[in-house]
Amino acid sequence: MKRHLFTSILLMSLFSANAQEKKKDTLVVTEIVNVITRYNPKIADVKKIAKNPINSLLEKNNKKKLKYLIYSAPVASTFIPKTGVVKGINIGVKERVYQHYLAAGFGNYKSPYAELFISKSKRFENAFGLHATYNASNENIDKTKLNSTFSNFSTNGFYTQKERYFDWKIQSGIQRNAYNWYGLPQDRTFSETVVNAIDAKQNYTYIELAGDVNFYDSYLKTGNVSMGYFIDRFKSSEVLVNFNFDARFPIPFFKNTLNDIGIKGGLEFLKGSFKNNYQNTNALQYQQNTLKIIPQYSMDYRGLSLKASLRTFVSLDTENKLTNFFVFPEVQLQTDLYKNYIHGTIGFTGNLQTNTYQQFTEENPYVSPTLFITQTAETAHLYIAFNGSLSRELSYHIKVSVKEEEDKPLFLRNISKSGVLENPFNDSTLKGYEYGNSFKIFYDDVQTSSIFAEVEYHYNENLRLSAQIKYNNYTTTNASEDWNLPSSQSSLIANYKTQKWYATVTAFYMSERKDALYNTTSDATAFTVARLNSFIDLNLNGGYHFSDQFSTFVRINNLFNTSYQRFANFDTQGLQISGGITYKFDL
Repeated sequence: MKRHLFTSILLMSLFSANAQEKKKDTLVVTEIVNVITRYNPKIADVKKIAKNPINSLLEKNNKKKLKYLIYSAPVASTFIPKTGVVKGINIGVKERVYQHYLAAGFGNYKSPYAELFISKSKRFENAFGLHATYNASNENIDKTKLNSTFSNFSTNGFYTQKERYFDWKIQSGIQRNAYNWYGLPQDRTFSETVVNAIDAKQNYTYIELAGDVNFYDSYLKTGNVSMGYFIDRFKSSEVLVNFNFDARFPIPFFKNTLNDIGIKGGLEFLKGSFKNNYQNTNALQYQQNTLKIIPQYSMDYRGLSLKASLRTFVSLDTENKLTNFFVFPEVQLQTDLYKNYIHGTIGFTGNLQTNTYQQFTEENPYVSPTLFITQTAETAHLYIAFNGSLSRELSYHIKVSVKEEEDKPLFLRNISKSGVLENPFNDSTLKGYEYGNSFKIFYDDVQTSSIFAEVEYHYNENLRLSAQIKYNNYTTTNASEDWNLPSSQSSLIANYKTQKWYATVTAFYMSERKDALYNTTSDATAFTVARLNSFIDLNLNGGYHFSDQFSTFVRINNLFNTSYQRFANFDTQGLQISGGITYKFDL
């Protein structure tokens, strides 16, 4: 390349020299130009452009710093704000909430009352509490020959703890109840000597310990275990242990559909004994072990809720060496028939219920400690229900059902052993429940048709009313009557509350019931039907708050002073008035 460049420059120099020395025509003035030196450029004389040139600006093009100066001057304001009152919602005086309270009172029939509640909690961590109540009546009911006093004491405590993935709770309780079999048959005459020799006392003691676990974001939702121990004054004992769990497994099925498959299950162990039965001195023992597995499927799709399950039970009666297997299908459909006004439910189900001595004494404390204990199978239960709101103030619930039960327990009065010729002992050797003043359990297959209706009305924030009514029609298989089962029950409840005053009115109605009236003292099959009259029980409960800490209460039960019997020959107390104070506090 250098060679070609040098050749080109040389040719240009020669051509330039010849052109300068050529003579011109005569017509043109010529002039001889002598070139003294030749321009021979060199490559070294070529300057290269710098890669990063630097532009230098003139001083007049430099940016000048700006200085800001503010000259403030007062300006007369013509704005005059209007005075007024801030508007808002009147939520009333905020009541201080105390963690503990103590209530104590006293009433006629020499009835003391006491209640205590203590609790302590750490937010989002743990909480514990203790609750205890005592209620008693130390004066006999009029026209009762035996002691008719009673007392109820119960205490229970709990502790809850929240962990990262679950929370758990432990609770325990103790109940101690004392009653008397004071309901001697009114068609029998007992001498004063026999009455004075009757020891009609009965005591029940129940101890319970339970634990619950609730899991977060887990297929296993809940798990619990409980153990109960029940004894009475006649050395009867019962132990009930339960294990239960609930697991849910969500599955995607249809679009815009919520589905899950669940499994509920548990184990139940029941063991108990009575020192003797009612006919003789032979002991009674019972032991039932039950396994239950309930797989179920739930679905919500466009307002339609479906639940289907298969309730499976395996029951082992070790005393009678029997094994029973039950399968009850369950289907339930729920939907809105007319927005929020009518919500409909239809379903079919079944269940296996374990009966216990402790449950029987809660429903009827005058049963004899000589019971035969077995399970009740609800073989079929068909129901249709409607609920909703007719307005913001008025809501309702209506349910119609038909249920079939095998071995449904019915309370039936025991026959009296007093005056029986076959009895080798005199009446003074009889136990306090063997004078026809206690009840046994009569099992029968029963079909029950029911209609239930409930209405609740919120008149305003201070007054709320609710009413319930239930009608039952029973069809028995072996029993000649539906013993001690009322055909209709109803209740009316009115709650009124202001900042200082509160009051609750409750009225209960129960239709007549039937029990056996034995014609002899030796044959339990020879009887006529005794009818227990229907009754209405009106109760009032009210009080006044002196402050956030102190308040007083008044309770009036059986306002009409009605003489009625809840069970045959067991009269209830008449007009009952009690009052007391309540004190709230913090520790």
